[in-house]
Order: sequence, then structure tokens, then C-alpha cells
Amino acid sequence: MLLSRPRPALAEPRPALVRPMCRLSTALAFILGALIGLSIRAAQAQAAAPSLEGTNANSNLGLEDYRRHALLREGSAARGRQFFAEPERTGCLRCHSVDGTARKAGPDLFAIGDKLGRREIIDAVLAPSATIAVGYSATTVETRAGDEYTGVLKQVTDAWIELMGADGLPVRVNTVDIRAQTTSEVSLMPEGLHAALSPGEFTDLIEYLVSLKQPENTAALHHGMPAVIPALANPIALEPIHPDHLRFEHPVWFGPVPGQSNVFLVVEHETGRIWRFAPDASGGAKTVFAETGAYQNGTRGLLGLALHPQFATNRRCFIAKHAVENGRFATLILELVADAGFERDSGQPPRLLLRLDEATNVHYGGGLAFGPDGFFYIGMGDSGPQEDPQGHAQNARLFLGKLLRLDVDRRAGASPYTIPLDNPFIGRAGVLPEIWALGLREPWRFSFDPLTGDLWVGDVGQDRYEEVHIVRAGENCGWNVYEGFEPFSNRFRTEGALYVPPVFAYARKFGPSVTGGYVFRADPRSSFWGVYVCGDYESRRIFGLTQEGRVLKRVRQIGLAPQRIVSFGQGNHGELFLVGYEGTIYRLGFDQTVFE
Repeated sequence: MLLSRPRPALAEPRPALVRPMCRLSTALAFILGALIGLSIRAAQAQAAAPSLEGTNANSNLGLEDYRRHALLREGSAARGRQFFAEPERTGCLRCHSVDGTARKAGPDLFAIGDKLGRREIIDAVLAPSATIAVGYSATTVETRAGDEYTGVLKQVTDAWIELMGADGLPVRVNTVDIRAQTTSEVSLMPEGLHAALSPGEFTDLIEYLVSLKQPENTAALHHGMPAVIPALANPIALEPIHPDHLRFEHPVWFGPVPGQSNVFLVVEHETGRIWRFAPDASGGAKTVFAETGAYQNGTRGLLGLALHPQFATNRRCFIAKHAVENGRFATLILELVADAGFERDSGQPPRLLLRLDEATNVHYGGGLAFGPDGFFYIGMGDSGPQEDPQGHAQNARLFLGKLLRLDVDRRAGASPYTIPLDNPFIGRAGVLPEIWALGLREPWRFSFDPLTGDLWVGDVGQDRYEEVHIVRAGENCGWNVYEGFEPFSNRFRTEGALYVPPVFAYARKFGPSVTGGYVFRADPRSSFWGVYVCGDYESRRIFGLTQEGRVLKRVRQIGLAPQRIVSFGQGNHGELFLVGYEGTIYRLGFDQTVFE
């Protein structure tokens, strides 16, 4: 959303807002060896053939060219399967089975896509000797008779050892006949195998390896991340609620003022200004509600706002602001109090509720909402750097990459809030009690379904997938172990942990930056009743989806916004609005179309 990862170049500035084992388990090392420990035939072919360097059309391309192409683009698994089996170019199939039989020299690759992330698979093919899994180094045996055998140890007894070569035939050597036995630190899979393929063909090969999953996981991926998202023949209407001269300066949040009819607040992130806006037939009027200070260099200014459920009586509201404090980036959660007339800030100094220290100036969250339970929810990103290399989102000792839940109506000593007694991790050692859910990268906008209470979250992805979750107490949404439905990295995987997949994920061809929205509950007679509406900031696509049991039932592209979609809003009667980053607020019209 407001950018937190690499994006296409923008024509104007925008906010930078933009998922168990602690390392590889024995089982994972076994599978990893499939990619980085073996390719006896390829090694022999490389030794016998001249180097491709300088003769292949792709030889001027570096490893990073192949890595980025395979990481950021979609390939064809069907074509990749052909390359996998092609003896003259890769010969992978000579060493590796893919059917679960493990009958060849290399480990079976059945379900490799469930065990390794795309990055890990790519790196294993590009740099096979970087890590050779235990048990899959090449072993060379020299006999007293002068014979030499090289392969992978398959069996070892006191009387004999058994090696298997690329042909899949075992060779048994008696222990008494062995003069010398050595293990190589260089993988038998040759460096530069990728050079026999174009970047597109290499991407196809990776796509095939990633596609090797358990059947039930393949079904879940294809169901929750459809390859095609049909567009409604008659898209929803988008009507500006104000004339052009009343447009806002890079707004990021819009919502109604409780207890007041047709009065809204609008947050501008760079100016730090909050407007009070009352649209009418003549265009309406806007006045300054609060000045919170313009953004500082390197920060992203004002991010979000939430009005207390009893705002009409206590006048309390909360803002999220990105700032620099004591030389560090931080997201500050501050409390403001409106004046007696509810027309502007009272002028009282903001009260600090919580400071969320960050590692960098990206993935800083900013979503705020009060739940139907009356408690205050805060969404916080992993704070970067890209890929979350320190595992912030999985670290329960940090607020980063989490949803937090606080009771702001009670204090505990000097603390301006207390912890709700039913928070899922309260009293658990090594876990911050404020945490309600974890494993998020950049939860850019979340909301509660007013009918069911479901908490919907739009979570901005890393390289390939955008995600929409329904999150429940104590759950782990998976980042950075997963991105979407696919494994991303096993570095911070925890043995026995349950990683809850999204309801819906979409690939970059549909957009690179999800914006969470709302469930439509304005009119029970509408075909859109119960449809969750969200969008993508960059592609400007508006999606509508339904689910059952957190499993996607239907998703459609229901419209295309005139401006980049930075946020959505929900009126007092359930009507929905779209916030265009270029300054216009739109009302979404569902009357003239059907969700089908």
C-alpha cells in the first residue's frame, strides 16, 4: 500500500506505506539436497564438454538477472516440466524422481514446493555448492584394485557401502576392499547450469519445481488464488462526493463522525492535517479539524485515525503518525480530544498511547480501529528491511508485524492503557500481551464486518502475492514463512506452528499493492450484501469477494478507480467510499449492477 517495497516509478511522490524449525530440519535438509547436492550426470557432462561461457547467447547475463526474472515473473510449469526432463540441457530427471518413490540417486522432489520457498529453490539451482545438505555430498571411493566410484552414499554397513550414480544403479563395495574414501565440499550439480537456459526458460523450470506440491495444497492455492479474476460486465459506479476545487492533498483515511449526519473526517498524510468535511448538493464545505504537523524527511507523516465508539460523549480520537524520535523511526499512536462543539481539536497536547520503534522507514502499519468488543486494534508492519530478514513478524517479543489489542478506557499505573483479560497471549512467557495476532508484513487497512464481527485485513506482499485475511485471536498469518499460499522462507519457521493462509491472494498481474476495505452491509436486498470490497493501490482494480469458512467462494473485479486506491471508508449506514490518493473521495454505487 503506501509503498513498503519496490514499486514501479511514480510520476509524483507518494507515501511509502506502502508472512517448525528455527533453521532447516532434517526433513527439509533432505529435500534441499534434491536441488543443491546432486547432479552426477550433469557433472560428468560438464567435465567432458567445453565451457558454455562466451558461447551461449545468455552468457552475458549474470546470476542476478536470472534470479530476478524467476522471482518476479510468472513462468509456465508445463514448459518447465519439459526442461526438467530434457537430458541435453538439464538432465534433472536422471537424478531426481518426483512421484514419491525416491528410487533415484537424488532425493525425491515430490512436494518440494510445499517445503521450500521460491527464493530458496532459485538460489539452490543457481548456487548449488553454497549449501550442501547433510548426506548429499559426493563420495568418492578408491579400491585397492585401483577402481574409483563416485556417487551418493545410500547404505552403509560394517561389511560394505553402497553408492548410487546418476543411472540409478547401486554399486556395492566391500569395506575390506576400500583403500580411500573422500567426501567433496563441492556439489556434483554444476555451477552454471542455468546458462543452458534463457531467463524465461529458467523461470519455467522454477515454476515447475514450485508447483510440486501435495494435491490438497495445490487445490487450496488454485482456489484461493485464481489465475483469472472475471470483471463485471457492468461495473459499480464511482461518484465523487465533492467538486474538484475541494479535493484533498494526498488523503489516506476517510470516515464518518459518530452522532453527526453526513459529516466526515479526512486525513492527509503529508500535511498532517485532518479535515472536517460536510458534503452537500452545492459541493459542501471543509474546515480544519486538527493540525498534527507536516511529515519529516524520511518519514511518512499521518497514517490513520480512529474515533472512540463514545466519541459523541467523550470526544476522544486516536491517530497513527510516522516520525523520527531519538534518532529512530517510529510509529506513534497519539490521543487527541475534540472541542465541545466537535468541530475541531481542543488544542490539548496529544497524549502518547504507544510508540512502535522501527528498524527502517518502511512497513510502518498505520491501521487503527475499534472492534465490536469496544477494544482498540492497531496494525503494525514488520518495519523492514525487505523480506523481513530478522524475522520481526514472527518474533513475539516485538510489536512489529502484529495486530495489537488494547483497552484504552482503563489505565494500569503509568500506562495509558490496560491489556484485555482475554487477549490470546496474556500471561505467556516471551510474548508481549498486547499482541492479538502475528505474522503480518504490512497490514494496510483492516475492518470489522458489522454483522459477523470478522476482522478483514489487507496485507501488502513482498515479491509476488497480495493477501486478504480474516484474522482471529492468537493466529499466525505466516509472514515471512509464507507469502500468500506459498512458502517464502524456512529461516524463522517454528516446529509445530500453525500458519493460517489468506482467504484470497492475487498475483502481480492484478496489482502490486493491496488496500483493505469493508464488507458491504448497507442493503440486505443487494446482491453485494456480504461482499468484501477491497482494491489495489497501483492497478486501481476494485475487487469484490465472498467466502465461507474462510475459503474463497467467488471473486470479481467489480470496478476500476479513476485514482490510486489508498483507502476505503464506511458511512454510518454501511455505505462505502473510496479514497483516491490524488485527492478525490468517491461514493461506491451498487444499485445498477449485480454481483455474479
